[in-house]
Amino acid sequence: MSKMTQYYQEILVPVDGSENAEHALKQAVQIAKRNNSRLEILNVIDIRNFTNAFGSMLDMNGDIVYSTFNSVESYLNKLKQAIKQQANFENVRIHARFGSPRVVIANDFLTDYTIDLIVMGKTGSNPVERFLTGSVTDYVTRNAKCDIIIIHK
Repeated sequence: MSKMTQYYQEILVPVDGSENAEHALKQAVQIAKRNNSRLEILNVIDIRNFTNAFGSMLDMNGDIVYSTFNSVESYLNKLKQAIKQQANFENVRIHARFGSPRVVIANDFLTDYTIDLIVMGKTGSNPVERFLTGSVTDYVTRNAKCDIIIIHK
């Protein structure tokens, strides 16, 4: 009996700062190294953080949005540097996007890039959202058009 092996070229890892996401990132790095793949690390800045209870955009100046984006970009750059130094792996790109995390991960990002594997943690950092609407992970597993590995911590 032959063993079927799947090779992945583009691996997406969504991160949100949670311990589960960073554990998934470590696993994804190992998969990427074994497959000689590119690793795409994505953080989605949830636009709902910039709206009020009625769905209207909060009256904010651009400094808040700019500051949020810079914080995310700094976080992603630190992850990229850690992967380079600790795992000796350099085929990494980082991305920050505004939007709904579930839609960006499962649909938008996959349309823009040729992702053939998503590696993500079982749960992220927002327990209220999980209670109200289900987890991002649940949505991605039901809607993404590629292979998905869920990392249980």
